[in-house]
Amino acid sequence: MKQTGTTLCAVLALTLLAAAERAGAITLDMPFAAVPSAGKSEALTSYALPIAAFSDGKVPTRMVEGPLHQTAWRIDAAGLTTLELLAPLRAQLLAAGFRPVFECEAASCGGFDFRYGILILPEPEMHVDLGDYRYFAAERGAEVVSLIVSRTAAAGFVQMIHVGGAAGTAPLLSASTKAANAAAGAGTAPVAATPTVQPAPDGGRDVTGTALGERLLTGGAVALEDLVFASGSAALVEGQYASLQELADWLRENPALTVALVGHTDASGGLEGNIALSRKRADAVRQYLIRQAGIPAAQIEAQGVGYLSPRASNLDEAGREKNRRVEVMVTSTQVAP
Repeated sequence: MKQTGTTLCAVLALTLLAAAERAGAITLDMPFAAVPSAGKSEALTSYALPIAAFSDGKVPTRMVEGPLHQTAWRIDAAGLTTLELLAPLRAQLLAAGFRPVFECEAASCGGFDFRYGILILPEPEMHVDLGDYRYFAAERGAEVVSLIVSRTAAAGFVQMIHVGGAAGTAPLLSASTKAANAAAGAGTAPVAATPTVQPAPDGGRDVTGTALGERLLTGGAVALEDLVFASGSAALVEGQYASLQELADWLRENPALTVALVGHTDASGGLEGNIALSRKRADAVRQYLIRQAGIPAAQIEAQGVGYLSPRASNLDEAGREKNRRVEVMVTSTQVAP
């Protein structure tokens, strides 16, 4: 990323009301180009703050109440580690009087189970690489803040949840013009977020022609768009699937890498049943790759998250259909030389 003049310091405008005895609010600055991607606010609600790693089938939490502000940001800073993304925000929170409650990194958090056991805005606005993320929670009096950061090869992602403070508290991450205005104020043109390319049912290739394997290594999870399941069933309809053929070829070429197949459903019905159905569908795809394509069982795992990670609205059939899918993601933490 080219810069001219003064160093770009995009202000995230993470406004936190000071405690009653404090004189005013603080703002946390992110020294990278940042663009807000999604957010929501509630005037008064309850929030299950994660306070420990996943264990005994659940993520330990502590219930807190108050105004809630949840925002995700895309950071235009390729190559940064998750620690480099988290560290400046954590340091500023501590300097502002917040006390650490819990911190963990990917595997030590509980990996897949922790990520899908906590409140996170959906993809693609908030991307979480199951093998490369960090979580941090802190408190100051009745206020709590939780941060989760992750990355792809091209960008970083930050989600912050702030609960507590007065009912009229401004959101942690304010309007989308903040990062642009800060950059403009520094004499530097704002940096736009890289558009997300949606996958298409074309043999694992998206509209730019990027191969499935390349997308797995650089962009996180990839939806296998051409799969067809029997109505109301976890059974994969017999036939040839271009996406699975390409995935099988890639797995044969990369025997040291492992992947997870993750099933997703729409929001019709209860969570427990949908998680079971999504896992069964992911396992049906796994069995196809093992039995039909000869891929070693140890190279593939199957998981299901039900309706917890939608990519479209569940309020219409078009959105529900888009949410019913199986995705594949790399679970290896490094590429063999």
